[in-house]
Amino acid sequence: MSTPRTLRNSLLSRRGLLAAGGALGAGALLTACGGGGSKGSTDGDSDSASGPWTFKDDRGETAKASHTPKKVVAFTGTAAALHDFGVECTAVFGPTVLKGGKPDPQAGDLDVGKLTVLGNAWGEFNVEKYAALSPELLVTNMIQGTELWYVPDESKKKILGFAPGVGINVSKVSLTHVIGRYAELAASLGADLKAKQVTDAKARFEKASETLRKAAQANKGLKVMAASGSADLLYVSDPGVYADLAYFKSLGVDFVAPGKVTGGFFESLSWENAGKYAADLILLDNRTSALQPKDLAAKPTWAGLPAVKAGQVSPWLSEPRYSYAGCAPLVEALAEAVQKAEKVA
Repeated sequence: MSTPRTLRNSLLSRRGLLAAGGALGAGALLTACGGGGSKGSTDGDSDSASGPWTFKDDRGETAKASHTPKKVVAFTGTAAALHDFGVECTAVFGPTVLKGGKPDPQAGDLDVGKLTVLGNAWGEFNVEKYAALSPELLVTNMIQGTELWYVPDESKKKILGFAPGVGINVSKVSLTHVIGRYAELAASLGADLKAKQVTDAKARFEKASETLRKAAQANKGLKVMAASGSADLLYVSDPGVYADLAYFKSLGVDFVAPGKVTGGFFESLSWENAGKYAADLILLDNRTSALQPKDLAAKPTWAGLPAVKAGQVSPWLSEPRYSYAGCAPLVEALAEAVQKAEKVA
């Protein structure tokens, strides 16, 4: 803001990222269209479903169709972001429904009961059901290189044979850039970026960002650590990799920067070494695949961390939905946590 492919190096990269640790500059926020300066572009008429449609994604590949795609299938968080901009997807894949039927946090404001779910966990993607939908476009994030998030390697070629694919990079770029790219894609698919729901969400995001900037300035020196817990390890995330953390850092939030990052995303600490980094406030990965405070309470080294003892642990959706509506509440929550936190480390 969600689990990994092999148990060797990818455990420290993709699987570690997914199962435990998840997947930058405050500069001026992008305009609502998000197109300025981005490397993707739309060449077709986004207002007409009859004309040719193209979109250059962050792999440098151009998706093409004879008309604006209507049957869009996307990773759950991606579909949630497009929904916020006014584009509805036909089906989703990725964490969508929790046990008991409630929406997964990554589903955002999607009405999951009305969606076709092609897979609800890592490695799940029902290719036959996907083909039966006669899809016109597949969209997902790219967290590591040009790999399409949650599209299984073993069936990727077959899946991409049914419809063009679009990958949006969400690592080592600014949060506002990613939001802008999704706004650009949504506009190409017919979304009205001047719609009140979009402009109101953007205004809320900007206001929240300014509130966070002021909170960080007022509580200067407060050390924040973004982390994810598993049964055996505490993963301390590199704020330079995650678009949201880097953006928060650009607003003045002082993050712990792990010194021994392995796999590109985080440093893996045994629970015996969980206190390696001093932190006043912990942002804890709240995806369903990561352990939560109640799960970690029995670990003495977790319970002994100054931030934990002070009750200064705040949920962190390490795979956010990249829209103004999706990110504004996250910025607001962090601003409140920074305002209330005290230096305890």
